[in-house]
Amino acid sequence: MGPVRILVVDDHAAVRRSIGELLAPYPEWEVCGEAGDGVEAIAKAKELSPDLVLMDLTMPRMDGAAASKVIRHERPGIGVILVSQNDGMVMDQLAGQIGAVGTVAKATLARDLVPAIERAICSDKPRCVH
Repeated sequence: MGPVRILVVDDHAAVRRSIGELLAPYPEWEVCGEAGDGVEAIAKAKELSPDLVLMDLTMPRMDGAAASKVIRHERPGIGVILVSQNDGMVMDQLAGQIGAVGTVAKATLARDLVPAIERAICSDKPRCVH
């Protein structure tokens, strides 16, 4: 089994780059692609078949919630973690509505992203070791 393939979606290249840097020390995870808006995220999810999508909520053309709904409908095996500056309660509510496997506030990315990914990829694997 190869690395967990992760699609990073955010309308700011600097955020996508920062997320890539946070994930670089983990050889068991691979950033397989990036997208700058929801429309591009849907296309990349179809093209790349990632295991997990890190999805910003506020983006041009199509927001992350709408894109996540489409991705989860078309590819239910793909997990989505919402990444946003929005209020935690709002993110948790949206996560429940779209079937996201987690949420991470942008303000706490450095602290919370890795544990959120570990929870997401290990949630259905009882012997998963992080």
